[in-house]
Amino acid sequence: MLKHLFFAFTVAVAFAACASDESKTTQTTDPANDGKHFGTIITADDAVTMEELMPKMASTDSMPAKITGTVGEVCQKKGCWMMLVPAQAGQAEIRITFKDYAFFMPKDLTGKKVVLDGFAFVEMTSVDDLRHYAEDAGKPKAEIEAITEPKREISFEAAGVLVLN
Repeated sequence: MLKHLFFAFTVAVAFAACASDESKTTQTTDPANDGKHFGTIITADDAVTMEELMPKMASTDSMPAKITGTVGEVCQKKGCWMMLVPAQAGQAEIRITFKDYAFFMPKDLTGKKVVLDGFAFVEMTSVDDLRHYAEDAGKPKAEIEAITEPKREISFEAAGVLVLN
């Protein structure tokens, strides 16, 4: 009889230990696996628009920054770069690469709003690199061959990306 009581007590304790109490458990989502965070986990706090960044870059050749903007295109080979497009036509785009080539972006981000945390800098992009980017973007051969001059542009090396929509 004592064995049966001990067995019943042990089973009851085991069930009590395994039972979930909704009030005590917290459900968390791992941001690293949510499909919205890439690279370093970041938030949208304190991000400026790419249009707000441009005047700041007129007085410096590089600076740390957190920016937000709309994706215009993504490398269709690997997702190893993307372009942010301005809200108003006629303004410069910003080429985004990823710190230490450590992560890639989904190829279907065109039109999505993103936040980037990293480093903005001014560079002269060579004709070879511009042609390479055009090829990666799937541009026609005639358009690629029409690239004959290097281009001064603002680029951004992102350590972290957050996809907002």
